[in-house]
Amino acid sequence: MKKLLFVIALVMMGNLAVKAQTNYRAALGLGIDLYDEATFFGASGKYFFSDNHVGQADLGFEDNATIATFLYSYHKGFFRAPGLRWYAGVGPSIIFIKNSDNIFALRPHLGLDFKIDGVPLVLNFDWRPSVVLSDVGENEVAAFGFGLQFAFDN
Repeated sequence: MKKLLFVIALVMMGNLAVKAQTNYRAALGLGIDLYDEATFFGASGKYFFSDNHVGQADLGFEDNATIATFLYSYHKGFFRAPGLRWYAGVGPSIIFIKNSDNIFALRPHLGLDFKIDGVPLVLNFDWRPSVVLSDVGENEVAAFGFGLQFAFDN
């Protein structure tokens, strides 16, 4: 029983150490949304509603197209990896195409978020396949997101 309590205490202390070094409330910056045949570049922002629940909005631009993506993610730190979190979630994307029909898609995602200790920068990378819900467009498995953001503390 004492060993179990000791292990639980170590895990809790490790989680507190990760939380203390990676805690930020919001981040704003630049994002890249890479599809097989298109690359969108633009603004990206995220907000932590709680320690683990995050909302993210991206607005990207490409020739004759604009993408708006709204994601919900569950974030969780890695034990003994200060500043590094994994995340997973889902959300919708709308691609507005000049002189064409818009594309509506569902975007599940899985990625990594790294807050640089002592510097207000956040780097993230995720896999974002696209499941098209509209009559136009095709599903995209090889879609990825990159972000570089300025972090705002609590």
